[in-house]
Amino acid sequence: MSRAGRFVHCVDSPKFKPDDLIENPERLKKANELLLKDDLYNASRVIFDLAEVDQYTYHAMVSVKLAQVQRIVELGDEKGLHDWYHNEDGTSKGHPSKADIDAYVSIFAPGTLTSSALKNFSTNAKKESLRAEVAENLLSKRFIHPSRETTLTIPKVKKSAPQNPYFDFWAWSCRALQWCGPSPSAERRTGSHHVLPIFMHHFGCATPSHESLEILRLLADGRTVADIGSGNGYWAYMLRRYGLMVNPVDNMQSEWRVNWVDDTVISDGVQWLKKHKNGKDMVLLLVYPVVGGSIGGGSEGGFTRDLVKAYQGDTIAVVGTQNHNGYTGFKKWTMSEYMANEHKDWTKVVQIPLPSFGGKDEALFVFQRGDRAPK
Repeated sequence: MSRAGRFVHCVDSPKFKPDDLIENPERLKKANELLLKDDLYNASRVIFDLAEVDQYTYHAMVSVKLAQVQRIVELGDEKGLHDWYHNEDGTSKGHPSKADIDAYVSIFAPGTLTSSALKNFSTNAKKESLRAEVAENLLSKRFIHPSRETTLTIPKVKKSAPQNPYFDFWAWSCRALQWCGPSPSAERRTGSHHVLPIFMHHFGCATPSHESLEILRLLADGRTVADIGSGNGYWAYMLRRYGLMVNPVDNMQSEWRVNWVDDTVISDGVQWLKKHKNGKDMVLLLVYPVVGGSIGGGSEGGFTRDLVKAYQGDTIAVVGTQNHNGYTGFKKWTMSEYMANEHKDWTKVVQIPLPSFGGKDEALFVFQRGDRAPK
């Protein structure tokens, strides 16, 4: 985004600069204090330096303004807005306790060992509770290849991890919307919440966790990450904060209010790979790859299929859904199922849950082949 020849990171906020935010703990603290009061409107204003009266329209699944979403947040659970979990007959299974929501959030915090926190989340769950259902879902899908368990078990942060404002806003949404994580009964709900378009425009489609960013850093092993379909660049920005070299590439067919990086290459992903040795010496990262075909048509999942086919490196990382709601990559397959069925020369190394927004079930998948594949 540019204005008068100058790159603008946030529409209607020429002052906003990502580094200024990340390096200002008081500003982040103020935003979190506002979130504690369920004041999403003013927390967003503080983070992005927005005007007191904000008129921007956020286009996604619905078109909303920030003030409209704030009013919906204030409605709470009226009209079943927080009914995430349903019985087979469509009736609500009720809401998780605040303690269970906090326990779910803590699984992904830098100050916890994620694998242990997830086990504790299960152990301390009451039998047949929503928490127990969520824990079983997450544990059954979590996978780190046995040969990598030692190197990819990320210890809890003793001092401080790079600031991750998306995590703070996501954690607030869990508490405000009464969400304690994905489960089979949550898949029965269609639709999400009006907060999601705000998050997508401000931060992106999925929230990176400390564990996921550290795992990508370790598996990159000093190589550059090609973030194809980088969107507004939040994952690229955070990976750079973790010390990685990242090339963000996007065709810019979608709009975001906020762009976290100012060097996104506007290009078709396959064409960009062809100009860069087909990514031979890079890690390929796909964050929320689209379900539809490639540009100009093509098969379902064509975007992902074409990139996997074109890529000649040995490490693919995908951020996407790990259920069958058809949100990312393929309508009927998860990324894990697709690779197992159509690319048997690749080995799954990682599948770990990510912080998931209400009604969704997201994960980081990593696949390797050749000399880097586990033996």
